[in-house]
Amino acid sequence: MIAKVMLAAVALALPGVVQAQAYQCSAPASVERVRPDLPSASQPKRDIPIGSYTLAITWAPQYCRDNGDRPGSTFQCGAGNRFGFTLHGLWPDGVGKDWPQYCRDAGFVPPPVIRAHLCTTPSAQLLQHEWAKHGTCMPGYRPAKYFNQSAGLYGKLRYPDMNALSRTPLTAGRFAAAMARANPGLKPDMMRVTSTRQGWLDEVWICLDRRFRYRRCPVHQGGLAPTAPLQIWRGGR
Repeated sequence: MIAKVMLAAVALALPGVVQAQAYQCSAPASVERVRPDLPSASQPKRDIPIGSYTLAITWAPQYCRDNGDRPGSTFQCGAGNRFGFTLHGLWPDGVGKDWPQYCRDAGFVPPPVIRAHLCTTPSAQLLQHEWAKHGTCMPGYRPAKYFNQSAGLYGKLRYPDMNALSRTPLTAGRFAAAMARANPGLKPDMMRVTSTRQGWLDEVWICLDRRFRYRRCPVHQGGLAPTAPLQIWRGGR
């Protein structure tokens, strides 16, 4: 029997600010079998010291607009589920431009851990990938601890009124400022906004120090210039 988890957007005290991760999500009783996620020639093992972290969140309506017909996207983009921002992952960064990845043998993420986090990161294979590529580089972490840490950081985030923003002329800087107003302690220069080639909001990368506190992003991390035009796809959601 499918266990239903209903996660409604909850309005907070600030006008237009919501905790809008999963508007509605039904977690299945069992999860799909995942494939191993291994280092490769283009994505090699790189075991180097951690200097900071990035918390990456994805704008699900845009993801589903571009990828809804791909295998593995049904849970996120169909099946009656509705998402706003989803958690892509918690990424250890290096001291310089390089970052650690695939630091040790991953093994499979236990199915109960996957199921517990599917309404946060709605892809079993992505959860396996995040653990293999990023979680294995965090000393002393096992899958449950890694995903609890990332989900805890993600769960504290609040969001501006995305419907209203989607109907107004917008730049990456204005969007970052709106995110900052919704999250005390978070400033526009502590995040990177990314978009598709057509200028539609894709992801937000939030920069954290080694104690998981907000910090200014390094210049080399990339993202859109504050003046870059930005659009938000809402679809029928």
